[in-house]
Amino acid sequence: MIERLTMYDMPGIKEEVADKSDYIVEAFSADGFCPESARQELEHKYEPILEVTNKFDRQSVSYQLSKKDALHSWLKYKEGFSADLVNILLDDMNAVLGDTVMDPFMGSGTTALVCQMRGINSIGYDVMPISGVSIAAKANVMKYDIEEIKRLISEFSCLVMPEDYAGRTPYIAITNTAYPEYNEKFIQFAAEWISASAFSKEVKNLFTLCVINSLERCSYTSKSGQYLSWDSRSKKVIEANIQREKAGRKLLPQHHCREAVENMKEAVTEELRHVLTDIKKIQFSGYSETGAKIDYRQNSALFELPKLEDNLLKGVITSPPYCNRYDYTRTYALELVYLGLGEEDIKEMRQALLSCTVESKSKIEVLRDYYVKIGAKDRFEDIYSTIKRNAAFKEILAAMEMRKANGDLNNNGILRMVEGYFTELAFIYAELYRTCKAGATVAFVNDNVRYGGEVIPVDYLSTDLAEQFGFTPVKVYCLKQQKGNSSQQMKKYGKVALRKSITVWKKE
Repeated sequence: MIERLTMYDMPGIKEEVADKSDYIVEAFSADGFCPESARQELEHKYEPILEVTNKFDRQSVSYQLSKKDALHSWLKYKEGFSADLVNILLDDMNAVLGDTVMDPFMGSGTTALVCQMRGINSIGYDVMPISGVSIAAKANVMKYDIEEIKRLISEFSCLVMPEDYAGRTPYIAITNTAYPEYNEKFIQFAAEWISASAFSKEVKNLFTLCVINSLERCSYTSKSGQYLSWDSRSKKVIEANIQREKAGRKLLPQHHCREAVENMKEAVTEELRHVLTDIKKIQFSGYSETGAKIDYRQNSALFELPKLEDNLLKGVITSPPYCNRYDYTRTYALELVYLGLGEEDIKEMRQALLSCTVESKSKIEVLRDYYVKIGAKDRFEDIYSTIKRNAAFKEILAAMEMRKANGDLNNNGILRMVEGYFTELAFIYAELYRTCKAGATVAFVNDNVRYGGEVIPVDYLSTDLAEQFGFTPVKVYCLKQQKGNSSQQMKKYGKVALRKSITVWKKE
């Protein structure tokens, strides 16, 4: 049994707000089809540090609370978490001026920006170029020339696209015909205009962010988990239904992503005015720059963390991609294409991301070669052998094999995805332990998942792996609002508790 570390209790959430029993998984394998003793052992082992809380909720561990926040609302990044969450966790790890905190999955940059505001240095990585645009735009908040931004808004709002303009925004197969004709042309026209303008590179980057934040609502698409959802008014769906009707097939349903597709020029102008308001608010608030540095690199943490020195970090606050099959290269395809990525670039990026889609391929040999290249072969072998010894992980993989053989997985790539996901995360955990200082705290936001009737306790398995590498488990904060089961899973296997958690570990 693990003792509670009361010295690390967060203020205001010592008392539980719900019966813990509602969040304990009683059966990991539907109908007892697969062995589950190792998972049950984890459930018993970590139950003492499980705490159901309303201090954190689905808003704080998602983008929701950042929607109205100055600065943090500049990029509508659904997978991000709130500035409130970061502030709470920074307080709890006692991070102070001059400390260094990491976010290995940087996303929209909330961790880095909150740290900068508090005089705390940060290091972060992300494979998606959207992160770099967002972080640079936000980090420059005190450096912008307000008059220059006003001039940008004035000139852009008066911009007139010639009637005979023939340019069109680039596209790949999954974004073809995503925009109404005017928007499709104007996006490219505006891109050419800003590129040829005399505005500073900082303001040009801010403009790029405003365009990125406008693309979805100016299109016939919406982000929908594993893919882009298409509006039935789009040319793509209209043409598909013509072919379906000819073939005597059922038509695609009538579906509107939004009541009206916005005009691109008006949407970007609105975004520019919004960020200008925030910039003025922050610049006139009396806030002064702290001098804190943001060390951001567009790359996978798998290949950046091994290069860092030992005992560097005060803490870690992050939320990795979840093991939920969501393909960020598809849901953010409009934004990636706008930033210049083509079909092959996006396919390569899909593989570079943490393995969380059924198309993900194993990275283990690439990792092995990389560790050998940097002279850390023994470290690789030690980490990998530790992962393979984990009893719950072996049980989960065996269960996935059994479900695959029984035809219970709706895509056989799930097995490879699950194996790759935890293997890669375990390498991250091991390297974080090495790079953290004694006393450092690590906080990960993640979701538990279920495939083919098999519950995968992401929070407890991650905590167990982290403990194998040396971390001391502190708390597993479970959100009072449980994550929903998919309708297909419930219909076939019944409903089970799926926790959404913040796992907290410490390097003693």
